[in-house]
Amino acid sequence: MTVRTLGDTIWASLPVPAFVVDPDDCISEVNGPAEQFLNTSQRSLLGAPVFDKLAIDAPLEQSFGRVRTDLSPLFINKVDVSGGNAAPVQCNIQIAPLIGMPGHVLVVMEPRQIADRLGRAYSVTSAAKSAIGMAEMLAHEIKNPLAGITGAAQLLSMNLSNGDLELTDLIVAESRRIVALLDQVEQFGNLRPPERRVVNIHDLLDRARKSAMVGYGAHMKIVEDFDPSLPPTYVDADQMLQVFLNLLKNASEASAKRAGTIRLHTFYDLSLRLRRRDGAGGALPLQIEIIDDGPGIPEDMQGDIFEPFVSGRENGTGLGLALVSKIISDHDGWISVDSVPGRTVFRISLPIAPKEARDE
Repeated sequence: MTVRTLGDTIWASLPVPAFVVDPDDCISEVNGPAEQFLNTSQRSLLGAPVFDKLAIDAPLEQSFGRVRTDLSPLFINKVDVSGGNAAPVQCNIQIAPLIGMPGHVLVVMEPRQIADRLGRAYSVTSAAKSAIGMAEMLAHEIKNPLAGITGAAQLLSMNLSNGDLELTDLIVAESRRIVALLDQVEQFGNLRPPERRVVNIHDLLDRARKSAMVGYGAHMKIVEDFDPSLPPTYVDADQMLQVFLNLLKNASEASAKRAGTIRLHTFYDLSLRLRRRDGAGGALPLQIEIIDDGPGIPEDMQGDIFEPFVSGRENGTGLGLALVSKIISDHDGWISVDSVPGRTVFRISLPIAPKEARDE
């Protein structure tokens, strides 16, 4: 591979919007994510004054001048950027001189939503896995004596008066609740590796919606906002359905029986690429958002919401979202949350099905 070819490959592979601006402040090069960010073709961008195509809430002309004069990069954090009729997006901007091309500068924009997702998205840590392994072993041991306690309470209730029956009923009910919690712990630890196949994600979302509407989500309005052109993904359908059911259940319960709205939104976005610890990885262009209008997640809890035993609800086990995170991680995907009062968004990013699997 030649240096030129390598440079072209790196430029085409940049996952964030990038421009080259010439000495007259016109766009001379633009990459694919920049076209998507501005929702404009490369043909209409090349040669156009950069300030006609980009609205940036910062003194960018002065910044270009400093970079050209000092021949050193400049960083501008947290500025609003928009193009065309799109709503402004908060970005971090890097401006750097191009070596061997006097007067030309490279502009790279990192949308803050991507940075926030990278900062907030959590997978199960090794410490958490150890804790779950210990909890799984204890769960198995605790369930046996609990069965004896429940049975003894039921036997006692046969010869007790109504007043005392309330106490034995409480023992039985609480014992069963503990068993249900222990079942969740065991389920988390015993989750099998995913059996992947080509799946239309909209079919799974529709199944989850129908299931929710006849159960815990009956009081909610669940709206489908799907991109019909979305290609299939490559997942374990049963496990991914469990993810969607858990997230719909959380969104429904967050409303506290108020008739709220849940929006199921899908779209295509090439801006996120995930690299795993083993060095492998790739694009995660399939985006699934589950959006509710509930009270939101406390800000101090959002960073830990995917950790085991962290829950924002009274009597919550804190295992539902940890299980969701584990399943998404096992599928080489990404999950993140963004929450303010009145709007909580859980976003799942998944890869598309490989061509050979679709051909089969």
